[in-house]
Amino acid sequence: MAKKKKFRAEFRKNRGSRARPPDLTREFRAGDERGQDRARQERVSGKGELTRKRVVIGEEAADADGFAVTPDVDLAVCRRGRVLAVYGLTSEVESEDGAVYQCATRRLLKTLSTGQRHVVAAGDWVYFRPAGGNEGIIERIEPRHGVISRTSRGRQHVIASNVDQMIIVTSAAEPYIKPNLIDRFLLTAEQNGLRPLICINKVDLIDPAELQPLVGVYSRMGYQAVLLSARDGAGVDFVRRELKDRSSVVVGQSGVGKSSLLNAVEAGLNLRIGAVSSESQKGKHTTTTARLIRLLMGGYVIDTPGIRQFQLWDIIPAEVVTYFRDLRPYVSRCRFPNCTHSHEADCAIKDAVADGHLDARRYESYLALLADEPA
Repeated sequence: MAKKKKFRAEFRKNRGSRARPPDLTREFRAGDERGQDRARQERVSGKGELTRKRVVIGEEAADADGFAVTPDVDLAVCRRGRVLAVYGLTSEVESEDGAVYQCATRRLLKTLSTGQRHVVAAGDWVYFRPAGGNEGIIERIEPRHGVISRTSRGRQHVIASNVDQMIIVTSAAEPYIKPNLIDRFLLTAEQNGLRPLICINKVDLIDPAELQPLVGVYSRMGYQAVLLSARDGAGVDFVRRELKDRSSVVVGQSGVGKSSLLNAVEAGLNLRIGAVSSESQKGKHTTTTARLIRLLMGGYVIDTPGIRQFQLWDIIPAEVVTYFRDLRPYVSRCRFPNCTHSHEADCAIKDAVADGHLDARRYESYLALLADEPA
C-alpha cells in the first residue's frame, strides 16, 4: 500500500460560498458600503475563500483514467463493498458479507473536480461507513479498471467499472441491427483491454444465413460472434458458459433483448422486459439504470440501459485507426506518416478498400468515428 501523503486537490466551483454575491451591485447602488469588505482576489497562499484547492490526506493511485487521489478512511469503522446500482443521490452497496446498504456519497468525493458526470458507478469497489440500520456513507472509491464510459454533454459518463468482458447484444430484427454501433463498442473494448463477445439475438425472426457476411467480417478479425434466440433458447448455453466466473457488462441498444438474454441464462432473475414499438422499430427504456447482478453459477454481470447513441470518451481522431484490428496493419504502408486515411493520396487503407481486401462498411464506420458523427 502506498504511503499516505497530503495532496493539493482541486474542487468544483460550487464547493464553497459564492465568490461574489449576486446582490453586490444592488447593495452598492443602495449606499451599502459593506461590500467593500468582501474578498476581491485569491490570496497567494491559496487558502482564501475563493480558492478551489484543498489539502486531502490519502493515496495517489493509478486507475483507468490516470492518477486519482483516494482520501484516507478509518478502516476500523469502514467496510469494503461493491456498488450494485446508483439511484440518484443513493447507491446500493453490497458488503463483503452479503448485506446490502443504501448509501449516500461523502461530500468530499462529490465535490472533487473531475470530468465525470457521476462520481459513483455500478461495479465500483468502495469503502463505506455504516450509519445505522441498512444505511451508510461511501467514504472512498477504489481505483477502477475495465471501465465502460461514453461522452455525455462534454463529460465522462461511466456506465460500468471493474469488468473484464463486454457482451455486445444486438438483434437481427425488431429493432434492426446497427453494425456501426457494434464497431463503437468494439473500439471501447480494445481501448480498455476488455474481451468482447458479439451476441446477435432474435435470429428466429429471420433466415440466419443473411447474417453470415457480417459475422464473417468480425470472425476474420478474431472477434467471437454467436447467433442466438433468447426466446427459443438457441445459443443461450454458450453465453452461459462465457459468463461463468467472469465479471461482465452487457451493452446494446434498447429492445435488443439484453434483459431477456440474462433471464434465459439464469432462471429467477426476473428482470423487467419490454416490447419494441411496431411503428418506429425502437425499444423502450425498460432498464433505467445499470445494475450489478451476482450469478449463482459464479461471476458478476452488469445489466445496462439501452444505448441509442454511443459517443466515445477520451480518444482523439488520430488514435481511432489503431483500435480497428482490420485497418491497423495497413497504417505503416501509407505514403504520409500523418495520413488520416480519409482524403490523402497513396493511402494504403483506401487502396485496400478499393481492391476488396478491407470491408467497405467497416471503413465507412471508421470515417464516421473520425468525423465524430453519432452512431
